[in-house]
Amino acid sequence: MNRREAVFAMLALGASPFAAKAQQFPSKPIMLICPWPAGGSADLAMRAFAGAVGKLLGQTVVVEYKPGATGTIGAAMMVSARPDGYALTQAPPGVFRLPHMQKVGFDPMKDLTYIIGLTGYTFGIVVLADSPWKTFKDVIDWARQNPGRLSYGSSGVGSGPHVGMELIAETMGVTFLHVPFKGVADNLQSLLGGHIMLLADSTGWAPQVNDGRARLLVTWGAERTKSWPEVPILKELGVDMVFSAPWGIAGPRGMDPQVVKILHDAFHAALDDANVRQTLERLDQPIIYMNTADYADFNRKQFERERAMVERLGLRGQS
Repeated sequence: MNRREAVFAMLALGASPFAAKAQQFPSKPIMLICPWPAGGSADLAMRAFAGAVGKLLGQTVVVEYKPGATGTIGAAMMVSARPDGYALTQAPPGVFRLPHMQKVGFDPMKDLTYIIGLTGYTFGIVVLADSPWKTFKDVIDWARQNPGRLSYGSSGVGSGPHVGMELIAETMGVTFLHVPFKGVADNLQSLLGGHIMLLADSTGWAPQVNDGRARLLVTWGAERTKSWPEVPILKELGVDMVFSAPWGIAGPRGMDPQVVKILHDAFHAALDDANVRQTLERLDQPIIYMNTADYADFNRKQFERERAMVERLGLRGQS
C-alpha cells in the first residue's frame, strides 16, 4: 500500500492519521500565508494544498493573503508569530534574494523553520494576441532598436521574473523598462489593459494563453512544458538560463520538531491528493519535493546563490 492509499484508507475510517501522532496538535485552524494576490498561480496551488492538508489533519487550513514586498511579507510575519505550528507561510525564492537587495524585517537563516519543499513555478514571457511580436527573437530585435523602451511587468523588484529578465537583458545585450507588480494577477491585468508591452511571470496567465487572448513566446524551464510543448525554452534561443523557483512551507523559528514532522507528513501526503495533482498539472508546476532537512539545506545554499546573483546584476539597493 503506497502513501496515498494508506493515508486515505485511514481517512475513510474517520481517522486523522497525522493528528493522531500528537495529543494537542492541531486542535484549531491553521493559518497559511499566501504572500501574493488572490487569483495567481501561487494562490491556486496553495488553496489546493490547504484543502488536502486540512482533510488529513482534521482541521481547517485557512489561506490568508498578504501580497507585496516580492512575496516576503509572510516570512516577515513569522518573526512575531508563535512557533506552535498554527502560523505558516509559503517561502518563495524572494525570501532568500530580497535581504541581499534591501533592508527587510527578517533573517531567512535565523527566523524561520523550514518544513517541506513542494513545487516550483513555470515562468514564461507573454504578449497580447494582437502584438506584432510573434517570437522571442522579435522581442529582442525590437529591444535592440529601442533601448530601454520595452516595458515588461513582473511580480515585484527582486522576484524571479525580474531577475530572469535582467539575466536575459545581460545575455542578449539589451535593456528593458521594468514595471513591478504585487503578483501575477495584477501583472496580467496590466498586460490585458495595454499598460505594459509584455509580462514575465508564472503561469497565472495560462487561461488567457489557452483561450487565445495572449501569446506565450518562451518558457524558462530545463525542457519544454507539457502544457505548451510547441513553445521553445530559453536555452533553445541562445539564453543559457533555467528558472523553476522551488518553493515550500515555513514557520517561525523554534518550532517543536514533532509538530514540524506532523506538518511535513501532511503536506507530503497532500502531494498525492487528486486535486493538488490536477492543480499543479494545470499550472504546469512540477513537484519538487524536499524533506525537512533537505529543504533547510537547499535554502541555506539558495541564500548564498542569491547573494552572488544580486551582486552580479547590480541589484543591491533596489526597492
